[in-house]
Amino acid sequence: MKPHRMDAVSFSFGLLFLAVAFWWAISQVVTLHLPAVGWIVAGGLIFFGVVGLLGALRSGRRDLPAPVVAEAAVETPGNLPPEMHASIVQELLDDPGARFAREHPEDTKEHPRQD
Repeated sequence: MKPHRMDAVSFSFGLLFLAVAFWWAISQVVTLHLPAVGWIVAGGLIFFGVVGLLGALRSGRRDLPAPVVAEAAVETPGNLPPEMHASIVQELLDDPGARFAREHPEDTKEHPRQD
């Protein structure tokens, strides 16, 4: 997982998660005696909340290395000049109907396109 800077939304949800887990644990202690499994679940929730908060706080402090600039080499198939390759690709990407309308304007006036 890629580290990211801490944002206020993640931090506030982490605090909210910890507050709910802490409130639940306290309310269980005050009103009812919690069985051993309940304490394990409550402790696990609090533990994961603290780990999440610490991870969010620590990820914003790291200095990331500068990005590496890669040299781009353009290779065309069949040793074609790049201009010719670009014109072939552009011709393949053009809409055949639009190309026909450009080449035969008299036919498109008699039979307009019906979309």
